[in-house]
Amino acid sequence: MTEVRERTGAPARRRNRVHVGFLASALTLGIFLIAAVTPNVLAPHDPFAMDFTRALQSPSLTHWFGTDESGRDLFSRVIYGARESLAIGAGAAGLGIVVALALGSIAALAGRIPAGIVNRIIEVLFAFPTLLLALLLVSILGSSPLTLVIAVGLGSAPGYARMVRGQILSSRNSGYVEAARALGHPRFTIFHQHILPNALRPLIAIFTMGVGQSIVWASGMAFIGLGVAPPSPEWGALLDAGRAYITQASWLIVLPGFVIVVLALAATTLGKHIQNHLEKGDA
Repeated sequence: MTEVRERTGAPARRRNRVHVGFLASALTLGIFLIAAVTPNVLAPHDPFAMDFTRALQSPSLTHWFGTDESGRDLFSRVIYGARESLAIGAGAAGLGIVVALALGSIAALAGRIPAGIVNRIIEVLFAFPTLLLALLLVSILGSSPLTLVIAVGLGSAPGYARMVRGQILSSRNSGYVEAARALGHPRFTIFHQHILPNALRPLIAIFTMGVGQSIVWASGMAFIGLGVAPPSPEWGALLDAGRAYITQASWLIVLPGFVIVVLALAATTLGKHIQNHLEKGDA
């Protein structure tokens, strides 16, 4: 009886951990979405109001994240920066998936010559560092949120393209596609009704995880001066602005960085849960 209880108890505990992780990540992302849509609900102060008499104050009950070099409330700036940071993350992840879907579809379904060309493009993008691509785009387009979206989106596209290619090849060789061909369905209908939906389904989880990863990438590039310039409250810009005060006011770097890590972990956890759910559905 003890062995039976142990066997039945382990899966139940595992399900509870998954359930708690999913709820915690969904709740965390929900708070960030509220901050992006209605930041005035969560922000206790005006994020742009300067008070030099309160400059570089450490975290307290009045200023939860402390104040910056201009006396602005850092917590309020983080809240107001969520909109731009999430927009950059979602835009970069979306762009990467759109490019990956186009490249992966051509690599999997086109003839030998087009597929070979696309595969070489994917390999070149893989070999091209994202940071170098960002430097190139900044020199052409200037430092802006759009530059970050394009640089991070194109940098993440090759990995997504290989996933899409593998998913399409797997669907193309499946039994239901062979049955559709045997019934005489047109090639476009087979692609639209059978292959494309199965290729798109895993991208839901990839997009969720990609948002957090893209924000981390964009914040890292902003930290070295390739992103949105201060005094924007975008999270990467906050890191860039706090870099000069890292020894005397470490909270200007640590706390915005902690928020970025929390968002990335929540997005990855939720994406993994969606991925597991989809895989169970396939099974």
